[in-house]
Amino acid sequence: MIKDSNIIIISGPSGAGKSSLCDRLFKQVDNIYFSISSTTRAKRDGEIDGVHYHFISQEEFESGIKNNLFLEWARVHNNYYGTQKIQVDNALKEGKIVLFDVDIQGQESIKGFYPNATSIFITTPNKATLEQRLKSRALDSMESIDTRLSLAYNEMQAIDKFDFIIINDDFDKSFDGFLSIIKSLYFKNSSYCSKNLLATWK
Repeated sequence: MIKDSNIIIISGPSGAGKSSLCDRLFKQVDNIYFSISSTTRAKRDGEIDGVHYHFISQEEFESGIKNNLFLEWARVHNNYYGTQKIQVDNALKEGKIVLFDVDIQGQESIKGFYPNATSIFITTPNKATLEQRLKSRALDSMESIDTRLSLAYNEMQAIDKFDFIIINDDFDKSFDGFLSIIKSLYFKNSSYCSKNLLATWK
């Protein structure tokens, strides 16, 4: 039996600091498997297959959809993106904590497969702070920033679906909270834990 309580799902607006929190986490916790998405888009300069994405053909991806091999998938700009279930199950069998960074729909889909997964919504204290962060990155046009802010507003409507909310105003405090949630997984009960424990009492 797979211990699906070892799954963390993070979601939240672009610019809220999810990647920065994860980067620090990877430096402090060894037993983390970051779920790598599969995609049909072309590999960009500097990208490594199996590190940034699993690059597969459209035929392979569509076959995986038909055979229910994906936990979640979407088609964006004529390219497929999705998470294969087998890689997650293999990591769980090895006793690793599996970390997902997905959108709201992805979170709901993964929860459907792994109901004991822990979900965390990471956001800024308000819209103005998010807008300032997006502008300071200097990665997006104003049109793109407006689109991201509109999407962020829609994402905020789903916060009650998450187990935890991190308001990333102070990065160090936010990381301490993030790390505390990760550490709590070692003590989180599940059918996997209780059945194994009860078996030792026979």
